[in-house]
Parts: sequence; C-alpha cells; structure tokens
Amino acid sequence: MKNSNINQLEINEVSVKNRYFSIIESILFVSGEAMDIKEIASVLECDIERTHKLLQELRERYEEEERGILLISMNDEYMLVTKSENSDYIQKLLKTNSRQSLSRAALETLAIIVYRQPITRVEIDEIRGVKSDKAIQTLMEKNLIKESGRKHVLGRPIMYGTTDEFLRYFGLQDLKQMPSLDDFIKDNEEEE
Repeated sequence: MKNSNINQLEINEVSVKNRYFSIIESILFVSGEAMDIKEIASVLECDIERTHKLLQELRERYEEEERGILLISMNDEYMLVTKSENSDYIQKLLKTNSRQSLSRAALETLAIIVYRQPITRVEIDEIRGVKSDKAIQTLMEKNLIKESGRKHVLGRPIMYGTTDEFLRYFGLQDLKQMPSLDDFIKDNEEEE
C-alpha cells in the first residue's frame, strides 16, 4: 500500500509540473515578448526559486527535443523564440527577409560596439579608420544597437551599446557568452 501512495504522489507531482509548463508556454506565447521572472512567478503564484527551476527544466526540454521553439533568457527575462535553423521557412511565410546579412562595415562597427560599449561614433571611426555613420544607422534600424547615454565631454556625443535584440539575433543569453578579445588576439598571433 505504501508503494502505491508513493507512486501516486510522483504522478501528481509530474502532473502539476506539466500544468505549470503549459501555463508558462501560454503566457509567453500570448505576451509575444520577454517577461520578467517576477511577473511569471506572480502569474504562476510560485516563488522565484521554483519558477526559475521550472523555466530551466522547460528550456532543457526544448533543447533536447526536436521542437521549433526555444526558451531563452536575458537578464532574468524569458521569451519563446523560433529556432534559427527554421528562419528560412519563417521568412517564406512572412515573405520578408528581416535577417538580411550585415555588411562588412556594419559587422566591424557592431564588433567594436560589443567589446567597447558604451562608445561614441567618433571613437568607432578612430578604431575603424573610416566614417561609421551608415553602419551605425543600419545597426540602429535593425535594433541591434541603441543610444545608451551621452558622454560627459564637450559636445556630449551619443554613446552606443547593444540591445536585447542583438542577444536574440545572435542566440546569446548575455554578453558574457561572447568570446574574449584575448582569445582573438591569441589565435591571431598563433596564425602569424
């Protein structure tokens, strides 16, 4: 009799957890944008720690299974996104090409901003050796960078930094996942 009670408890726990997963999927799907973990916990009527564990387990399930979506997190905000390998099919459906490749100038500019943010246009121009106005405009239009304040010097130039869209675009959870500049320098020295 004791064994059947334990089995029934385990079944109930799995059932409750699956119900939470269903609720999380629904609220993230309906929201259409990143939701703060506190907001998710409030909707679930759970504490933050349990909510975090549920979100981690749900993320692992998506990664293990052949699903078309992923659960990503950035700065304790969670969002459902489509897998990047399906982007061609999604673009066919939407008849757009929002993921057009970036020009070399835009990629150079973006790399400088990623590793030196916050940084001004003049500082970017000095590093690249050419003007970066067009590249910055392109990156702003694609919402990969944003104005992140003004430098406290004469003229108070705009400083630029990356956005959450940058993290989503490149499939990152945070900037800590970017390779360090030291790794690039070391690899470059070894090649020479």
